[in-house]
Amino acid sequence: MTGINALFLLVGLLLFISVLASTISARLGLPLLLLFLGVGMLAGEDGPGGIVFNDYFIATLISQLALAVILLDGGLRTRVASFRVALKPAAVLATWGVIGTAGLLGIFATWLLDVDWRLGMLLAAIVGSTDAAAVFALLRNSGVKLNERVQATLEIESGANDPMAILLVVALVEMLLHPEKASAAGVAWMLVSQMGLGALIGLIAGWVLSRLMARLSLAEGLYALLILSGGLLIFAATNLLNGSGFLAVSWPASWSATAAAMPPSMCCA
Repeated sequence: MTGINALFLLVGLLLFISVLASTISARLGLPLLLLFLGVGMLAGEDGPGGIVFNDYFIATLISQLALAVILLDGGLRTRVASFRVALKPAAVLATWGVIGTAGLLGIFATWLLDVDWRLGMLLAAIVGSTDAAAVFALLRNSGVKLNERVQATLEIESGANDPMAILLVVALVEMLLHPEKASAAGVAWMLVSQMGLGALIGLIAGWVLSRLMARLSLAEGLYALLILSGGLLIFAATNLLNGSGFLAVSWPASWSATAAAMPPSMCCA
């Protein structure tokens, strides 16, 4: 029990410090995620905290779960009107925009670091996506106002570019680990099939979930749990079917659910 309580104490302390850091972020105009990374570095083995953590399985488990929930929440908070205004430009930016950004940065990284082109492209793919939360925080603190179309495009694009960046990272890692099995046609097919299957499953599952919620009568606090469990089901099932689970739980499922007139108290509880 001592070890468990010590773990709870450590987790609570790190979360407490990270939340307090948000006030510093607002005053300095820095992205909140940058301060979160700083807290993690200070708590790590190379910082004064000295915490040693090298369990890649747990790190992958927590990060995938957290990203799935973040994408689901962000999609559900996006208004249907935003999809109607900015879906087309956002879809182009989230696919070809990420590929173009990763390609140009990959060429530069390969030349600058003098490494194998696959490693240079991998480094570029890792940083190829954008984070709308960080962008909005900077714009809000600077007082800059965006028109509705630009803001909607950024909002939707940020929820769809992460799946594309993840697929590029996975494809490039496979090319590095198994170069004899990798081919341009195989990588292209993987991207198209996973994105297409993720979008299709997300649309269908989101519509089914919204219809189910319209027919159920639950305590108000249980709707959020139902959406969370439904989102995790969509995420896991899509991954098992070799689709993009991250794409499925972001804008396809969210657009399908919100378009079916799900009450705001249900989708954003």
